[in-house]
Amino acid sequence: MKWKLEDAILFENSDFFVINKPSGISTLDERKDVYAPNILRLAKAYSDDAQVGHRLDKETSGALVIAKNPEAYRHISMQFEHRETAKRYHAVVEGMHDWDGMLVNLPILPLKDGIVVIDRAKGKHAETWFQTLKVYKNYTLVECMPITGRMHQIRIHLACLKAPIVADAMYGGKDIYLSELKKKFHLKQDTEELPLIRRVALHAHSLSFNLLDGSPITVEAPYPKDFGVLVKQLEKFS
Repeated sequence: MKWKLEDAILFENSDFFVINKPSGISTLDERKDVYAPNILRLAKAYSDDAQVGHRLDKETSGALVIAKNPEAYRHISMQFEHRETAKRYHAVVEGMHDWDGMLVNLPILPLKDGIVVIDRAKGKHAETWFQTLKVYKNYTLVECMPITGRMHQIRIHLACLKAPIVADAMYGGKDIYLSELKKKFHLKQDTEELPLIRRVALHAHSLSFNLLDGSPITVEAPYPKDFGVLVKQLEKFS
């Protein structure tokens, strides 16, 4: 089934629309594959002057705001620049963690190969708050609130807390299998067990910003199927 942008719209008015971006589609053009579909191109097909207000990693799902006209784009861009928006992500991480407003303030330096490192000398200022939502056996569902918007910020900050995101191989996260959670697990003969989620377990759960008339809005993006299944299996077996 082909994904349609229109079906993913969570909120829309004459200036903005917010979508629940699926995993696997880039926000902007990819250098490696200029013909791959991306959100900006699909958004412009839907609304001529569309511009994305911010970026989500290709693997990350969730709430993404798109401006429909230049005035709306300026308005949302200024809010992101002045840190007047609030983004809340949900992540499933390795380990059992009890965080109540845990702040990580570590500078980030992007490298040429698309990964980032913590570099106290050359890195750019980066801050993220973390809040435990639910602790499972060997895993934790965490809410992540980035104050700054650096590339891979949440992912590297969680890795620094020895809590890499599930399936985030780039920053030390391993795959999670049902056989690890379920005591009585039988795999059919000649079949290979697949991980419960086949991408970084990170979802942009909500986005708060001000509309053009100044009124505040918060848009929540429901979990996509893969993230929902992962959380459900953790609930069930741990």
